[in-house]
Amino acid sequence: MRAMPRFVVRREGGLYAYEKALERAGLTPVAGADEAGRGACAGPLVVAAAVLPTGRRGQVPGLADSKLLTPAARDRVYDEVLARAAAYSVVVIPAQEVDRLGLHVCNVEGMRRALAQLAVPPAYVLTDGFPVRGLPAPGLAVWKGDRVSASIAAASVLAKVTRDRIMAGLHEIFPAYDFLGHKGYVTPVHNAALDEHGPCAEHRFSYVNVARRVLRHGPDERVPVRTLVRLDDLVDEGALVDDVEEVLA
Repeated sequence: MRAMPRFVVRREGGLYAYEKALERAGLTPVAGADEAGRGACAGPLVVAAAVLPTGRRGQVPGLADSKLLTPAARDRVYDEVLARAAAYSVVVIPAQEVDRLGLHVCNVEGMRRALAQLAVPPAYVLTDGFPVRGLPAPGLAVWKGDRVSASIAAASVLAKVTRDRIMAGLHEIFPAYDFLGHKGYVTPVHNAALDEHGPCAEHRFSYVNVARRVLRHGPDERVPVRTLVRLDDLVDEGALVDDVEEVLA
C-alpha cells in the first residue's frame, strides 16, 4: 500500500496555504466543507462543499470566513465563488430532520451528501472543525477551518448566504419571530417572541430553549426529550459563540 504523501502548510500561503500544500503533494482537486445554522434554534441546517480551481482563477476576491464579512460582502463573494468554483453543492436539512436525527448526525451526513454531490470528485477533503468518516477521499479536520482554508471559507459563504436567504423567506411566513433580523439564532428578541407566541413549525423542538416554551404553550409530540440540545453544550463546542458572531455580522 502506497503511503500518503506528506505536505507542509506554510504560513506565508495565507488563506490558501492548505490548498497550496496539498497541490505540492499532488493531492488535487481539494474540496472544503462547512455548515451554517448549527447554533440556531429555528430554520434549517445548511451544509455546503466547494472545489476551487488551482491558479489565479481559484483566487476569490474578498474571500474570508463568512462570519467576518458584512452581508453585502458575503453576497459579492458568494457570486464570485459560484462563478469560479470547479464544483460546488449545497444541502439543506430541515429543522424537523435535525430534531429526528440529532444535530451532529445531520451535520456529518450533510457533509457526506454535499461532498458526494460534487461534479468534480475531490482527491482530498478539508472539513471545518471535526472529521467526517466514510468519504471516498482522504481528509483532514481543520480547527477554525473557515479562517485558514480557502475551500472551507468558500463553502462557509455558500452555506451562510443560502441559509440567510431561506430565513428571509421564512420571515415572510412567520413575521412575529423576526427571522430576518436574527436568522433563527438564540437572541433576546427571539426568546421574547418564543415567550409570546410559542414555537412555530420551523423551530427545532430538540433545543432546550424551544422545548421550554412548548411546555408553556402546550405539548408537542415532536419534542424528542432524549436528544435535547443544551445551549451550554453548543457554547462548549464553540458553535454558539461563532453563531452569535454571525448574527452580529
